[in-house]
Amino acid sequence: MNLVIDIGNTYIKIGVFNESQIVYKDVIEQVDFKETISTLKRNYPLITDAIISSVSNVREELTEHINVFFKTLVLDHLIEMPFENLYRTPKTLGLDRLALVAAAVDQFPGKNVLIIDAGTCITYDFKNNKEQYFGGSISPGIKLRYTSLHTFTAKLPLLELKEPRSVIGDSTEEAIHSGVIHGVLNEIKGLIEEYCNIYPDLTVILTGGDAHFLSKRLKNGIFATSNFLLEGLNYILAFNNSR
Repeated sequence: MNLVIDIGNTYIKIGVFNESQIVYKDVIEQVDFKETISTLKRNYPLITDAIISSVSNVREELTEHINVFFKTLVLDHLIEMPFENLYRTPKTLGLDRLALVAAAVDQFPGKNVLIIDAGTCITYDFKNNKEQYFGGSISPGIKLRYTSLHTFTAKLPLLELKEPRSVIGDSTEEAIHSGVIHGVLNEIKGLIEEYCNIYPDLTVILTGGDAHFLSKRLKNGIFATSNFLLEGLNYILAFNNSR
């Protein structure tokens, strides 16, 4: 069994896999990390290997704590990937984006795939049917857009995510909700259309914290999944252990 750990901007996502099947997942705060790992070791004694991915530098004490229990792979840009990376500046590429592409290679081999990860930022990543990764784009996520409107203006309030009642906001709050949500939705629809003009057989994956909210407002034909990043990390671990 494998333990998969993704240290994000705000929370830590954890998954336990029996081969390719996820049998446990949780989202925790960093202060709960050591206790959670000890509990998982007791509850899943068959775990032998672990992989850690982080959008920032992994605290050494966290890595050392994992190494006490499991053979651990710390994801970086030197680790071999199950695809050809054609990104021009690979050292600047987020490790979470590598994991998402790995999941696409594993689950949609031989297909042109666009992965949309709607979290703090919205990232778009593309791999073709030859398992070549080209890159994509990055834009502010929903929460970041709300925060930016409040932070960089004098009077606009800080709002929480809410479904706009209409595209025409009849109050400042409704105008913000309309601008943020319709802005994100039309951005996603527009980029999908741009990719489809080049790759008509495109497969689109939507994942990340806001995927559930957005998927209900986008057309059918988009695969929405909450575990794609963890599944990609598990595949990277399995891929490296098999070599």
